[in-house]
Amino acid sequence: MATTKSFLAASPLLRLLAIYREMPFRFTVTALLYALVNGSMAWQQWLIGHAVDEVRNGQVVVRTAEGGLDFDRAWFWLAALIGLAGARAVVQYGAGVLALIIGQELLTIIRERILAQVQRLDLTYHWRHGIGELITRTTRDSDKVRDALVGFWRQVVETGMALTASLAILFWYGPTLGIVPLLAMLTGLTILLHQTDRLVALDRVVGEAYDAVNQDLSEGINGVRVVKAFGLEATRIDRFQTQVTRFTDAARDALAYATRNIPVPQTIVALSHVWVLGYGALLVGADQLTVGALVAALLAANTLVLRVESIGTIIQTFADARASAARIWELLDEEPAIRSGERLLASGPLGLRLERVRLAAPGGGRDILTDLSFRAAPGEIVAIVGNTGSGKSALLSLLPRLADIDGGSILVGTDARGWTDIRALDTGSLRHKVHVVPQESFLFSDSLAANLRFARPEATDDELRHALALAAGDEILDHLPDGFDTKLGDRGVTLSGGQRQRLCLARALLSGAAILALDDATSALDAATERRVLENIKGLRDRGSPVTLLIVSSKLSTILMADRVLLLAGGRIAASGTHDELSKDSAAYRDLMGI
Repeated sequence: MATTKSFLAASPLLRLLAIYREMPFRFTVTALLYALVNGSMAWQQWLIGHAVDEVRNGQVVVRTAEGGLDFDRAWFWLAALIGLAGARAVVQYGAGVLALIIGQELLTIIRERILAQVQRLDLTYHWRHGIGELITRTTRDSDKVRDALVGFWRQVVETGMALTASLAILFWYGPTLGIVPLLAMLTGLTILLHQTDRLVALDRVVGEAYDAVNQDLSEGINGVRVVKAFGLEATRIDRFQTQVTRFTDAARDALAYATRNIPVPQTIVALSHVWVLGYGALLVGADQLTVGALVAALLAANTLVLRVESIGTIIQTFADARASAARIWELLDEEPAIRSGERLLASGPLGLRLERVRLAAPGGGRDILTDLSFRAAPGEIVAIVGNTGSGKSALLSLLPRLADIDGGSILVGTDARGWTDIRALDTGSLRHKVHVVPQESFLFSDSLAANLRFARPEATDDELRHALALAAGDEILDHLPDGFDTKLGDRGVTLSGGQRQRLCLARALLSGAAILALDDATSALDAATERRVLENIKGLRDRGSPVTLLIVSSKLSTILMADRVLLLAGGRIAASGTHDELSKDSAAYRDLMGI
């Protein structure tokens, strides 16, 4: 069993084919139908040879005693051959339909696993690999695998059975007649398989070039405003053309190698025709083989040659698919750096405690956060300030475990109900209660209601209105032509920056988060609107559902709304207090705020 697992692990394409185990009944039925089709092909060729012998011996059409012609035997052979061909066609059609169905089902399973894995992996994986690489795996690589999986039955199963049946009938008529075609076929297959590793390596280069094309295309589309703002259209086009040229050159190299090398083994196998015709004619002349048997042997040799000639295409298809399958398994085998705990967070207000937290910089170097400790009471509004690059955004990303700490601990809870390390919590439960709103407002190209209900699908329209009111976004709804059903366009392109930020705030508040971290998420709001939003959140304390609020901001109007201000410097909390206290006691704070 261990040997089987290690063999599958070393063969990426076989690992994907092994998913057929999830549909054993349909797999078995399809295999049996293909076995029946190709087994009957040898029988059909034998019958044709037998019919030729009867024709040559004058047994098919005979003259009666009355001087007429008896066609009974001719009609028998006609009915038998047509009936067998028709039956084979029906069975082959059924086998082909079943093969297509289970091949497409297998492809669906693979794509679902890719999507689930993309959603499961932590942000650090996405930062390392980029959107272009992930798009390639779900499009080009999946399509390559689809070509191999959907064609698995016809190109591998049916071809293998057809070759077996053809060799069987040749050996039936004489071992010497079949041994040369067998050796030619084995020689050709050996050469083809020897070329596979090179084809896989070439296709991997093509795949990497395709990654770069996708990455450049996605950046060009997503960053179109920046491109136009700086008049860089021509530069981006040239850059994209360079990536496309690299991809084209890599694809041309792979195609040239296949075109140059694959015909050689095909030519070797084609010599089987010459052997069967020449040696078979000698056997006929020596009365060791009938003419009908020679015809049947030639039909078998023809099937053998045609099938082996198609193996060149099969090898190339499967070499491409093997490279793509390896890239898919690299994604599917990746383990998230962040493992979910099992405990669930109880409902109610939550406070926050950070104790000697350390966060290392990716790839080594100086720590981003070192020995950082502070505490936020339930319902408290805490502003976090610091120089650019001091680690404010990194700090907020630790709270819902979008990234993980390298030392210390982060706890949520209250003194009355106790405190829990976030690493012991189920990540879904944690992120439902601890939410970060980034400065970049992301909205899906869907309706307003769908974007808000992304946080809580069961929310009613009244609850959507309440969340919009808390985020000072109720007037946005009044200006939309179709209300909640209005389509917002790609990334909310139909809205202003401030409107998008308020909708993202409303979505976060609708989720029922007990701890809300705003990473400069009110930067596009004017002072009056921002004050209204923060006053609304403060007001939740009086209604018995306080939200602990952490705000990263450099705006004085925002900081003045906070109960406490934390100055982040050198990877730790350098000073803590109200704005007035820090303005009086901290020179670093005064320099930062320009006081």
